[in-house]
Amino acid sequence: MTTTQERSVPKPVFTDAEAGAREFPDSNARTFNYYHAAKRKQTHYEDVTVEVQPDPRHYLSQGWLYGFSNGRGGYPLDWTALKAWGTDRPEPKRFPGSGGKGYDWPALGWHEFRDPNEEWELSLYRYNSNVVRQLNQNVEAARVAKAFEQWNRNWIRFVESHVGAWMHVDHGLGLYLYANANRRAPTNMHNNAISVNSMHRIRAAQDLALYNLTLSEEIEGFDGTAHLEAWNNDPVWQGVRETAEQLTGIDDWCEAIFAANVVFEPLVGELFRSHLVQQAAPGNGDFVTPTVIGAEEYDFAERDLRYTKAMFALLTNDREFADHNKEIMRSWVATWVPRSIAAARTLQPIWSQPDSKPPRFEDGLDRVKHRFSGILSELGLDSPKELAQ
Repeated sequence: MTTTQERSVPKPVFTDAEAGAREFPDSNARTFNYYHAAKRKQTHYEDVTVEVQPDPRHYLSQGWLYGFSNGRGGYPLDWTALKAWGTDRPEPKRFPGSGGKGYDWPALGWHEFRDPNEEWELSLYRYNSNVVRQLNQNVEAARVAKAFEQWNRNWIRFVESHVGAWMHVDHGLGLYLYANANRRAPTNMHNNAISVNSMHRIRAAQDLALYNLTLSEEIEGFDGTAHLEAWNNDPVWQGVRETAEQLTGIDDWCEAIFAANVVFEPLVGELFRSHLVQQAAPGNGDFVTPTVIGAEEYDFAERDLRYTKAMFALLTNDREFADHNKEIMRSWVATWVPRSIAAARTLQPIWSQPDSKPPRFEDGLDRVKHRFSGILSELGLDSPKELAQ
């Protein structure tokens, strides 16, 4: 008979010094209280977003934990010409024993922003996965039903060249404008909203690229590379290309978001998507392309523009810098409206290419100008004289 000898192993000894052992008034609380909720009750979005990105004006007693080669740390507020109340207050003096207390909440007006879409990691993945799933189902249903055989030849040429060319706009802005602006924004509320905007554009570019590959397989003679020739050399796209490339070169992160979402997208993006592609496609036997383009249109019109208006409305109504911010935004409007109108007008010739024509170019342009004026009005800005071009 074999006896089992008990092994001698260290036993855990609790000393009440381990993390979580000490009891505090909020030890059993299921919500946070280090910020003021925007509404009567704090939301899960606020719990996982507010103060995730630290700020030495508030809690970082040792200053920024990271910096750049020139010695600057964190997220300098002068990365934009716009200001929020408290911006001009100096950072609290930090020294050994000074403690973590900074200015009372909020540390400065930038922290007041809340994304009305309440975007955070879970919502981003859930939303985009639902969009991609629906698009895949639409395209697969069209493929099984041989729906692409209903397209006339002119419409095939239009989709391969011009619808495909729009993926370059999405890819360029998503990767080099929004992703760059996301890094420069001073709070996690801004970071989340802008990075989601970036993912919307990158996903839309991917949607068009995959759609292009499907059409190359399903339609005999479909040229899957025609969009490259259109984007690089077709005169009708060079105005849009020039403006898009200028947008990616903006250094001021607020100007980048303003120029793209307040000016370029309403005047050029919506004009192309809503007033050309979605209007012309059904008459040319195509019910699939509007679903792909429409998903991107919804991203902008119902989500990205929504956070943009909320973000800039705070700045145009700022308790300290409203007049300063409005003046800066007027200068941005004066710069980017003429460029966007010129880019839109270079696209005019493609309105006549489909066999079944969309509504007149000028009618579509008038409608997007009217919508653009409404956006400016919501931000407390007047319509510029440049809009008459």
